[in-house]
Amino acid sequence: MSSVLFLSIIGILFVHSAGSYWSEVHYKGQVPFAFKQASYLVVGILGALFIRNKSFVRLPKFWFIIYGLSILFLIGVLIPGIGVVRNGSQSWISLGFMNFQPAELAKIAVLGMVSFSLANEKKSKKVMYFQSALILLLPISFIMLQPDFGSAFVLVVATFFLLFAAGLPLKFFVTIGMTGIVAFVVLIASAPYRLVRIQAFLDPWKDPLGSGFQAIQSLLAVGPAGLFGFGYGNSRQKFLYLPEPQNDFIFSILLEETGFIGGLIIITAFVIFFTTGFSLASKAKTRAAQFTIIGFTSLLAVQTFLNMGVVTGLLPVTGVTLPFISYGGSSLVTTWGIIGIILNLANESSKEGRR
Repeated sequence: MSSVLFLSIIGILFVHSAGSYWSEVHYKGQVPFAFKQASYLVVGILGALFIRNKSFVRLPKFWFIIYGLSILFLIGVLIPGIGVVRNGSQSWISLGFMNFQPAELAKIAVLGMVSFSLANEKKSKKVMYFQSALILLLPISFIMLQPDFGSAFVLVVATFFLLFAAGLPLKFFVTIGMTGIVAFVVLIASAPYRLVRIQAFLDPWKDPLGSGFQAIQSLLAVGPAGLFGFGYGNSRQKFLYLPEPQNDFIFSILLEETGFIGGLIIITAFVIFFTTGFSLASKAKTRAAQFTIIGFTSLLAVQTFLNMGVVTGLLPVTGVTLPFISYGGSSLVTTWGIIGIILNLANESSKEGRR
């Protein structure tokens, strides 16, 4: 898993580059973003090392507890005075030293619960799939109330990948796909700002100072970068053109400063990680371990694709971070927690193989 350590270190470097000026203007006198990110990385790695050697992650009871806690946090974040509103979404709980995003924990809890549900061969397939749908539906409902469409979308798609790996028939996905289209239309109709985002995606120049602003500024960062970019620290868009560039649009700054070659290196590191994850899943000795590794690897793969698609103008703007690289304690710590779980399950599988 050296690729994820490489990505995390790159993340610290570009959180510093992308967020230094924004921090100076908006958070003058506070702890720099890069220092916080480095601290979150240390916590995340220590957490991963702790989880790697603990057997409780292989117990269904553990995932039931985590799932219950995630639901409580998702309810709590919606309570005024507990939940913190940022950029129009009430998605965070302030812990003082950092803001915790319950949706990050919910992603782990749902995929863990679904994996162990699918691994129970005593149940019929219909029962397992029905249980999986119920496990997914409750947290998704609370996440959409925040609203946080990006996290909900990533979780739903990752769960579908997991169900596909479990052998769900193709007709199920056709049915779900049609239902999803209807639900998507309803979601747009229920919140006009989502329609505005779709329109901005199709033609960002129609409202260049409003709904299309982020997409345009991201393209202005990526487009002129060329093969090698402008050099580390030489981004122009980070000077208050691209809002909070250390967060969801950090890949824009990375591409602006390192160009096509730098972007290719980052994408290669992600591909190595995803390939390794699915390879470990294929070698797992238990169905629960196999499904859990597939679910978590799919989760990070979908989130990475979505973030990069938004940055390069291939997808509408959604508030989804780039794993290991974007600034944020919740995202980085929980992502490294996923790494610890994957290593735990892979290590157990290798022990069983040797026996």
